[in-house]
Amino acid sequence: MSADMTRRIVLFRHAKAEWSDVDDHERPLADRGRKDAPAAGRWLAGSGVVPDLALCSTAARTRETWKLAVSELPQRPRTVYEERLYEASLGELIALLNEVSDEVGDLVVVGHNPGMHALADALSGEADGDLLARMNRSGYPTSAIAVISFTGSWKSVEHGVGRLVAFWAPHA
Repeated sequence: MSADMTRRIVLFRHAKAEWSDVDDHERPLADRGRKDAPAAGRWLAGSGVVPDLALCSTAARTRETWKLAVSELPQRPRTVYEERLYEASLGELIALLNEVSDEVGDLVVVGHNPGMHALADALSGEADGDLLARMNRSGYPTSAIAVISFTGSWKSVEHGVGRLVAFWAPHA
């Protein structure tokens, strides 16, 4: 694949998790999350994005979200469970994107807030219609998905590089 091709980043916040006495990293999905994650997968399947790679946080709620969502996709992308996504800062998230191989056209990142929202906002130098305002008004709820397109190498991903082309949330 060419380094100057158009690529898409799908930023997928995990589904609604339970608040329980277990360690935060091990919190499972709540009933609502187990319903919303497949709905997010169906939305992604209908979006036209065909991910080549998924980077998923190692937290239980993100792994469970991705397992339920990916079962709705026509083809399963290669999935890498990345511990650096858990509690990652904006700078750390951009650094992870910069490591992605240029063989990857479309990428899904399954992670947490505030990181997913901060990354979507930072990368979106432009947006279709009122998508950026809608995304920011929503607060990037659980199961939300932002799709950002950009042209160039993954090493060129930085603030303002992309265009927000879709935003979806199950209850927004």
